[in-house]
Amino acid sequence: MAMPADAGWYRQQTKAIGTITPSGNVVVERVTTAILADFPEVSGHFSRIPVFGSSDAYKDDYDWDGMLGAARLLSHANVDVISWNGSKGASLGFDADTVLCERITKETGIAATTSILALDRVLRETGACNIGLVSPHTDGYQAKVTAAFERRGFPCVAEAHAGFSDNFSYCTVPDADIVAMIRKVAAAKPAAIVTFCTNFPAAHLVAPLEHETGIPIYDTVSIGIWDALHRAGIETTRGGRWGSLFAGM
Repeated sequence: MAMPADAGWYRQQTKAIGTITPSGNVVVERVTTAILADFPEVSGHFSRIPVFGSSDAYKDDYDWDGMLGAARLLSHANVDVISWNGSKGASLGFDADTVLCERITKETGIAATTSILALDRVLRETGACNIGLVSPHTDGYQAKVTAAFERRGFPCVAEAHAGFSDNFSYCTVPDADIVAMIRKVAAAKPAAIVTFCTNFPAAHLVAPLEHETGIPIYDTVSIGIWDALHRAGIETTRGGRWGSLFAGM
C-alpha cells in the first residue's frame, strides 16, 4: 500500500514527552509542537489541570488531585518524562516544584521536571547573578515573582509587565509589545532575561533578540521543553533556532 507523501509525522517514535499544562493555556502545546518538529523521533503528549480566568482556588499550593491525576493519565502513554510546563512554582517558592516532581515520580514511576526547576538550574549553571523579568502579569503578581527570584539568589535589576490578570489573556500580548518589553529590560544589562509565564507567546522571539541584545533569554515555555528533551536523552543542538539554550548555551 502506498503511503501519503507527507506521512513522515507517523514514523515510529523512539521517545515520548508528557506535558501537564493549565487548562487556560494555548501556548504550551503550540510551542511544544513547533519545537518537536526539529526532533521527529520525539512525540509530545498533553494533559491539563483546571487553571483559568483571574482566580486561583489554590493560591498557596498546587491542586494535588488535579496535578497527580493529570500525571497518571500521561503515564498511560508510557512517556519517558513528565513535565509541568507551568510557572506557578516560582510564586510558591521554587521548592514546591521539587516536591511536585517527587510526588509525580512516586505516583507514576516516571521521571519528572518543571519549567521553573529547569530555569533555576540553568541560571545557576550559567552563573547568572541577576535577571531581567518580562511577563504579561499585573503589578502585584510581578512583585511577588520578582521577590521570589531575589530570595532564590537572582535579584531582578529590571522588569516589564503587560498588566493582564486573566489566564487566557496572557497569550494575547502582541509580538511588538513583548519585543519592546525585552528591549526595555535589556537596557539594564542583566546577566539573563527571563520571559516568564507559560501562556506568554515569546519563545519564537528569543533567538533574534538574543542576537540583537547579546544577552541570553530564557523563555519559561521553551526551557521546560528543552529540559524534558535532555531528561529523555535527546541532544538539543538541532533546535538552535529556538535560542542559545538549545544551541548549547
